[in-house]
Amino acid sequence: MTEHAPTHDERPASRIDRRSLLQLTGAGAGVLAASAFAAGPAAAQSASDWDKTFPKSDKVDHRKVNFTNRYGIALTGDLYLPKDATGPLPALAVAGPFGAVKEQSSGLYAQTMAERGFATMAFDPSYTGESQAVGWPVASPDINTEDFGAAIDFLGLLPQVDRARLGIIGICGFGGMALNAVAVDKRVKAVAVASMYDMSRVMARGYYDAMTPDQRRAALEQMSAQRWTDAETGAPALAGGLPETLDGIDDPVIRMYHAYYKTPRGFHERSVNSTTGWTVTNALSFMNMPLLTYIAEVSPRPMLLIAGENAHSRYFSEDAFATAAEPKELLIIAGADHVDLYDRTDVIPFDRLQAFFDQHLA
Repeated sequence: MTEHAPTHDERPASRIDRRSLLQLTGAGAGVLAASAFAAGPAAAQSASDWDKTFPKSDKVDHRKVNFTNRYGIALTGDLYLPKDATGPLPALAVAGPFGAVKEQSSGLYAQTMAERGFATMAFDPSYTGESQAVGWPVASPDINTEDFGAAIDFLGLLPQVDRARLGIIGICGFGGMALNAVAVDKRVKAVAVASMYDMSRVMARGYYDAMTPDQRRAALEQMSAQRWTDAETGAPALAGGLPETLDGIDDPVIRMYHAYYKTPRGFHERSVNSTTGWTVTNALSFMNMPLLTYIAEVSPRPMLLIAGENAHSRYFSEDAFATAAEPKELLIIAGADHVDLYDRTDVIPFDRLQAFFDQHLA
């Protein structure tokens, strides 16, 4: 079912050139969207023992945890448990956005869902945040899909958790990774994504699939040449991420991302999008490995896709919804843009998320 399925013609247009789009996608979250709401973000707490971009809840217990994926990469997460809860509990693994860390949006989702009775873990994907196995940030459609499976491993072994009642929430680029993970991991009973990006599609074909074969070839040639430079210097070049200032930049999408990642609203020193950006060659592993090829195999487990009405990324959720098998739901949030679903507690449909997982993790 779908609350609102806008037509293709309603999709917001981009005003950034395609070469810049590809670079920004490699550097951060694919920097595009419409202007943000004027009120409602979760405000950060300044307590010295709390390093999140949202306030600490007195309704949950929190602790840092460590676990390892199948490739031997050590991952770090924040575990949230409802205070005085009697188990075993349903549990949710949460990650995203692409280039963010667990102290940002995924942590807010995890803590809020823990307030609502779930055991939750927000985690840093491989090579980001506190899960950096190497000294530079790089993403992988395969490794980052596996990260969700490893998070499910960890949650399912906790004594407080019912391993028959496991779900996943993915945000932005890790929404696409979440759907890919659930397609293969039959232990997961339900999946929800917010402001979902298909990172392999946007890197391989550009926004709205507008990249021409010549542009794709040029991008691959540029990144291939960069590998020689990286090999010679012994370290990969970083793409630089979002601009430090908005001087001379009028694109509403970049301004929106800047308002989250580069200001106290959402800045975090370990976030790729707040700091260095990804490696210049980050897109290479995504450009010929389509993430959502087997999205229909999520069925018969249910999926909930949530997107903002005004989000530049809305078409990813619409197209995924069209391709996926039942049971599925597309929820379009009126008036919202892409980043509103990162931290705007007056916009994120937490009641619907709770009802969805209460029903399907019963």
